[in-house]
Amino acid sequence: MAILGDWGTTRLRLFRIEEGRIVDRLAGPGIGQLNASPAETLAATVSPWRAEAEASGVLLCGMAGSRNGVLEVPYAGCPADVAGWARSTASVDVGAIRVTVAPGLSGANFAGRADVMRGEETQIFGAARVDPSLGVGRHLLVLPGTHSKWAELVDGRVERFHTFFTGELFGLLRDHSTLTRAGTDQSGRDEGFAAGLERAGTGLIASLFEARAAQLTEGKSLGWALGLLSGLLIGGEIAEGLALIGGVPERLVLVGDPGLGGIYARAAAARSVEVTMLDGDACALAGLAVLGEQFAALEA
Repeated sequence: MAILGDWGTTRLRLFRIEEGRIVDRLAGPGIGQLNASPAETLAATVSPWRAEAEASGVLLCGMAGSRNGVLEVPYAGCPADVAGWARSTASVDVGAIRVTVAPGLSGANFAGRADVMRGEETQIFGAARVDPSLGVGRHLLVLPGTHSKWAELVDGRVERFHTFFTGELFGLLRDHSTLTRAGTDQSGRDEGFAAGLERAGTGLIASLFEARAAQLTEGKSLGWALGLLSGLLIGGEIAEGLALIGGVPERLVLVGDPGLGGIYARAAAARSVEVTMLDGDACALAGLAVLGEQFAALEA
């Protein structure tokens, strides 16, 4: 029996595993939403399984290892394989529960500059469990999200990765800019997204203000404007990513939410890029299972 958890900025997910199967789940607030200390929040969330947690411990990945988490764990450097990742875990006692926390990864990005991730590495290593073909040869994985990651996986090692500020930038423009304050009609988002993809190659900054101007002078809806921003940002990310890797890869492996993954697949298709899609939750759980196996082997 094992208790595995993925603690991100917006949610905590705990899984109780018996004989390789999920037998129960618990959920709690993310690291960015706490009203109590991380240790108190974890103890309260896992309390329905207190006896099991005290017996087996809890294994966590993600923002649990950040400076705002239950225990700050230094990043493991790239290139990083599963064994090295597992060796870099650290542990702390939360009451009578032994909590082991996985590190994130750090290294030079595709442009040779500093980059970090926490949590996505679990999905990456899990993806190689879900699709064993990813454990051999070179593959390019894209993990859409608040901070989208492009990761180069070589024979199961994360060689390097590159972060794109796409999701957070969209949220900032949507919620805090003047670009989306000209209307309320939510229709037309798909049309706007297509327009954004068409303009993505001409320069992001030069294209953003159309979201507001077209509402004021052409009768475009708020939904169209939001779609335009989404198309510009995601289309721009795909264009920048391909430029950074020096061309079109044989395929991109998209790991994440199927809905967001489908949007990224559409943007990739606009650049004639073939994609394979893997469910992010399934990969995260597989990565936690891999980590648990590695950690158990280290303790044996």
